[in-house]
Amino acid sequence: MTELGGPIFSLERRVALVTGAGRGIGRAIALALASAGADVALVARTESQLEEVADLVRSAGRRTLVVPADVTDRSAFERGVEATVAELGEIDVLVNSAGISPTYKSAEQVSDDEWNAVVRVNLTGTFVCCQTVGRRMLIRQRGSIVNIVSIAARVGLRRLVAYCATKAGVEALTRVLAVEWASRGVRVNAIGPAYVETELTRGLCENPRLRAGLEARTPLGRLGQPEEVAGAAVYLASDAASYVTGQTIYVDGGWLAE
Repeated sequence: MTELGGPIFSLERRVALVTGAGRGIGRAIALALASAGADVALVARTESQLEEVADLVRSAGRRTLVVPADVTDRSAFERGVEATVAELGEIDVLVNSAGISPTYKSAEQVSDDEWNAVVRVNLTGTFVCCQTVGRRMLIRQRGSIVNIVSIAARVGLRRLVAYCATKAGVEALTRVLAVEWASRGVRVNAIGPAYVETELTRGLCENPRLRAGLEARTPLGRLGQPEEVAGAAVYLASDAASYVTGQTIYVDGGWLAE
């Protein structure tokens, strides 16, 4: 246990792997983990975006690895994990930030293909990543997994039925893994943002009427920024959260308090 007054938020000599690291919340978390001292493997489908993030990680004096992979492709992700271990070392921290929400329509209008696409990335992809990295963590009997959910795991958001269902599923997955793996040294938690200004929410943010409604609904009176989510990830990854597992920290501007 870290002594009182020690660097309990430090991630020095730790290796982190972040999915969805090319943009938005995943990007902000990857950079925050690097600032806290971690070496970071960056996973996403778009290599050019990852290269930009990798340059920033290197500028912070940390080692990094670009892993162009789709979390829905188990074989590709497993190869990325093997490459990470070979290049950076065993993975101490996994952050699952990859997610999509391409459909904005009433539930009765959602097609099977639209539903399955969201489930495949948000829920199945998260499970694949947790299982793949978790198996290695269990052997070492140490590790921290952080899943990015959303207030959508707790409240019904109109026209986002697949997104809400998958985020609730990931929150349940988080609790089950936390209970199963706690005795073997692996902590599993989640972070639930409200509306954060990212590429994923661009359509809503650029609509003046919808944006005003979201801001009015949020007690802090504004949308969040990706960097405001990243601090919770550093906390959950660090020794400061050594007695925390199976929890969701909601970074939501007070949304769920009302």
